[in-house]
Amino acid sequence: MNHKGISNPSLVLLLCFTCILSSQIANVWYSVNGERLGTYNGHTGAVWCVDVDWDTKNVLTGSADNSCRLWDCETGKQLALVETNSAVRTCGFDFSGNIIMFSTDKQMGYQCFLNYFDLRDPQQIEDNQPYLSLPCSESKITSAVWGPLGEFVIAGHENGEINQYSAKSGEILKVAKEHTKQINDIQSSVDLTMVISASKDCTAKLFDSTNLEHIKTFKTERPVNSAAISPIMDHVVMGGGQEAMEVTTTSTRIGKFEARFFHAAYEEEFGRVKGHFGPINCVAFHPDGKSYSSGGEDGYVRIHYFDPQYFDFELEA
Repeated sequence: MNHKGISNPSLVLLLCFTCILSSQIANVWYSVNGERLGTYNGHTGAVWCVDVDWDTKNVLTGSADNSCRLWDCETGKQLALVETNSAVRTCGFDFSGNIIMFSTDKQMGYQCFLNYFDLRDPQQIEDNQPYLSLPCSESKITSAVWGPLGEFVIAGHENGEINQYSAKSGEILKVAKEHTKQINDIQSSVDLTMVISASKDCTAKLFDSTNLEHIKTFKTERPVNSAAISPIMDHVVMGGGQEAMEVTTTSTRIGKFEARFFHAAYEEEFGRVKGHFGPINCVAFHPDGKSYSSGGEDGYVRIHYFDPQYFDFELEA
């Protein structure tokens, strides 16, 4: 199960968006009480990615049914459909909500593409023609986020590379080769100045968004599927675990499916949270930094609220 939590600044509630690979449906929930608010019905394949624009007006989803779809967040009505030649692996709105990007998988004889559409030009959607389409022939994109001001997209690849792709020219602006295996997830800090990458090489790494300078490394013993940066503390949370085919019934007893907390400056682990009985696929902090959520292979999204002591904790240097 994958998820993405997004808060509307004008509302007190937080909505949690989930996509369950086996159900082909994206869901939206109230995070306060776990009540399901609604679903976005239309995909005929596993939903790999979901994003929401800044004011929680529109939802964007990408699926293995070779399509990327735009929805009205409140009504669940499908607003636009973009058909592709292969599965859509990542998708996202820029900071304005006017430009969308999504990447397609390298499969069935088709190579990976990173596509940009301007929603202010309905003709692009109608003609199924992005204003910019970038081939990624060497290694497919496995995760991507927008950089500051929507000037570029930061994409992680199957070979461990992280690239900056200009949203205007399509040029590769910066390249980082710090990871040795596939990038599973990339997430931004709340101010978009930093990104954190999670990789199969058992590490998560912190980068400067502008120049992709490597800042910090957080090491574990198992593949890292997702990592997130706290909006109020110098903390990062990481989740992962074994590949599904390697999971045994003893894994939960020896702590392989815990969310792990590291100090962002000292790179030291200071806490773990149990709960999932399968690998963690995704983690995300609440925008106010007072809780975090995790989605796992076990089919559950768990929301944890931090104790008061968490905010007073200081790691001894």
